[in-house]
Parts: sequence; structure tokens; C-alpha cells
Amino acid sequence: MKYDVGKWWLCWWFFWLVGVGVWASRISQPEPQTIQTSTQRELFGASDAKSELEKIEVKGRAPKTGYSRKQFGNGWGKINGCSVREVILARDLMDEKIDEKCRVLSGVLNDPYTGQVIQFQRGEKSSSKVQIDHVVALSDAWQKGAQQISPEEREKLANDPLNLLAVDGPANQAKGDGDAATWLPSNKSFRCQYIARQVAVKRKYRLWVTEAEKSAMSGILEKCVEVN
Repeated sequence: MKYDVGKWWLCWWFFWLVGVGVWASRISQPEPQTIQTSTQRELFGASDAKSELEKIEVKGRAPKTGYSRKQFGNGWGKINGCSVREVILARDLMDEKIDEKCRVLSGVLNDPYTGQVIQFQRGEKSSSKVQIDHVVALSDAWQKGAQQISPEEREKLANDPLNLLAVDGPANQAKGDGDAATWLPSNKSFRCQYIARQVAVKRKYRLWVTEAEKSAMSGILEKCVEVN
């Protein structure tokens, strides 16, 4: 049996190029579920949150005058080329399926606000079952110091994974722009983490709290510390 060396070489070269192409496409595809790794380092435990809360200024709520979503940037930003919304979905859902455009197609959410398990399926009528909540609502932030920080910082606040959670859609709608004095998750086991995250966000972006808000936060964190 005779081998045509020229043809063999061309075949080898073709398959080598195909292999390199496949390898390059794989390493270049975004992986939303591994993009953000710093959030955990920024979160406080209950004890730290309790002491950090004491460092937050207490003031009255400023007027809402001038507030609009655009004060915090024009919609979702990007992290490594992926929409922040998709990054948070990929981070918070289990068994998530993601397409080549880093869109989350489906997954399972253990909802922190209600304690329910929600099946997420991307679609015009189904995507809203899981929404991305600003833990410190942007309107609340606007009235408690965000007017005084730069537009760049406000946009960072709106897209910071520290301030974002994938949650039950109706619970997110019920919360609106409420603070800890007016709204808390019905899932009581998550309240310690919820308040600790709010404290972390307010400290990071130099936002203040009202007297009623601080009282509600302190009450929750006191119980958390006692339990721990």
C-alpha cells in the first residue's frame, strides 16, 4: 500500500488547524458563572456588619427630586463582554444553561427572599419570574447620598454584583424602593445576610441611613449575633 506523502501532510495540516480553531473558540467563550469572584470578599458577617453599621452616617431622607434610572447609567453594564444581568443569573442559579452569547437560558433558583425553588426559563413571558434586585434600591440610594457621588460611581453601584441578587420577581416588585425599615425578605433565615449586604453596599458607596432604617438593621443584626 502506497502513501501519498503530500496528501497525508495536507490532511494533517487541515485537522491541526481545525483543532486549534476549536481550542481557541473554547477559551475565548465567556464564562459568566466564573467572571465575578470578589463579592464574597466584600460581604460582612453579622458581627462585622453590626460594627460597620455604626460607622454609617445617620441622616434624614433627601428629596427624590432629579431621580431617574439614567442617573445610574443606561441599563445593564458589561462584565468581560457579558451583560451584568446574565452574569448575576449565572452566579445565582443552579444547573444553569448558557448559550454562546452568554445568555442564561434556564436554571434553578433557590430564592433567597421567599425560600421557594423557582424554575427559570428564558422567554418573553417567563423571564420575569426571576428578576435582578438592587439590594440597596437605586431610588433609596439617590435619596441617601448617591446624588453626591460621581456619575461613574453611580453606574458602578448599579452594576456592582455586591448590590445585586437574582430573586423571585413578585417579591422584587413588592420591595420596590423600600429600605430595611419598610421591607424585609419573608424568608427570615436570609435576613441576616440581606442586612449585612446592605451595610456593605452603603459603606462602600458612602451612603447614609435614616434613624428608622438603622433601628431596623440593628434589630436584625443583634439577633444574628446572638444566634452565632
